[in-house]
Amino acid sequence: MIRETPSPHRGEPAPPARPPGGLGPLGRRLFAAFAVVALASVALLTAAALVGADRGISSARQADRRLTASRVATAAADAYRAAGGWPAADLSVARSVAAGAGAVLTVWNADAEVTSGSSGSEDDHDMSGPGHGRQGQGTGSGPGANAPVVVGGSTVGSVHLVFSAGSGSAGLSVAWGWVAVAAVGAVALALAVSWFVTRRLTAPVVRVAATARALATGDRTARTHIDAPGELGDLARAFDAMADDVGHSEQARHRLAADVAHELRTPLASLQAGLEELRDGYADPSAQRLASLHDQALRLGRIIDDLGELAEAESARLSLHLAEVDLTALADAAVAEQEAGLRTAGLTVRIVPGPAPLPVRADADRLHQALGNLLSNAARHCRPGDTVTVTTSATPAEALVEVADTGPGIPADELPYVFERLWRGAGARTRSGSGIGLAVVKELVTAHGGTVSADSGPGGGTRVALRLPRTESRGSRIAPGPGAEPRVT
Repeated sequence: MIRETPSPHRGEPAPPARPPGGLGPLGRRLFAAFAVVALASVALLTAAALVGADRGISSARQADRRLTASRVATAAADAYRAAGGWPAADLSVARSVAAGAGAVLTVWNADAEVTSGSSGSEDDHDMSGPGHGRQGQGTGSGPGANAPVVVGGSTVGSVHLVFSAGSGSAGLSVAWGWVAVAAVGAVALALAVSWFVTRRLTAPVVRVAATARALATGDRTARTHIDAPGELGDLARAFDAMADDVGHSEQARHRLAADVAHELRTPLASLQAGLEELRDGYADPSAQRLASLHDQALRLGRIIDDLGELAEAESARLSLHLAEVDLTALADAAVAEQEAGLRTAGLTVRIVPGPAPLPVRADADRLHQALGNLLSNAARHCRPGDTVTVTTSATPAEALVEVADTGPGIPADELPYVFERLWRGAGARTRSGSGIGLAVVKELVTAHGGTVSADSGPGGGTRVALRLPRTESRGSRIAPGPGAEPRVT
């Protein structure tokens, strides 16, 4: 559960998280958009269904009328054939078929005259409508249908049926009723699905926003804890990972401040105590005493310089002057610069050059600084008589520099921390150094888009590898590197 705390901005309380059943502004807009799309779709489908049903029923009714007219014409032909002509023809069967279909029958003879047949009753006369002309209009009003009366292959007349205006409307009313019910159900279902989808889409976003507010107000333990599929789950997991990184960064910053204070406190306290003794006359300003105080001042200066280097390395991405350089030649130059210090420490240095040239796109000064830090670190922690080997090599995608030594090595439980700021292993705390050199190396290499790693075997020895993206050689623009034979200094 996310805890809401007062906002640090102007003392105003942070806006509360949305209740589980509600929707925020984004949710309302999404729901409105889904609802509009759903309603438009249902309206379009309903209109299409109504038009289709109307046309289908009309076509079916028209086919039924033509079939009824054909049956009436057949009955009239039988009556004509049985009577030998229209005057004596009994059309009662034909009229019964027409009446069964809800139609009024009119029969024309071959001369286009209306005939009533031999039954001649008053009822028959009323149904057939004597005196009607060629247009075939009976006593009813509404859609009609015609069919010829054929006897012996000759057309002897025709029948005309006039159906009532409301004929077949019941089927259309039923169809429209079902379409209306289906449309209402579809609208309700679409709105329910829109609400559900909107809740599913906006709930993680609302939760992330609430967690962000909690983090902003100082609750570093706030997390979304959302396990959602797809991009929303990725967003929540990325936010939680970012929150973890923020927490780790804050812890590292506190630890850095404490470590810097600790590193500065010892030489500063010694320097202060020595100066107070001289000031108060408890000690004579001898050369040895002044030299000791000078050493403490130098130690303070080194720590401050290291911190300055770390700050520059962290902002190196903004100040890199990239060019195409030969990594093999650069490694050889770094060894040559550190050669005096390595010899003074009693170390043997071997150079195993790789391809020459080995082009990388980098800031030569920054890479030179990183390699110099690695060699200085080896000189500080190796024993007299140990060997430091600098190797350059390449893969199709990467250029590699390895600085390996035969020193005491690094315990396995300390390897993950060797590139952290001001971190010093248990075996290194008795030696000089601020624990910043390797952190500077990591920052510089990372700024070049590369990686750095450290490895140490169980029998001792440490190997630090720098990997940088490789570029294609451009010939004369790269200074040639040393030969392929190992060189020992």
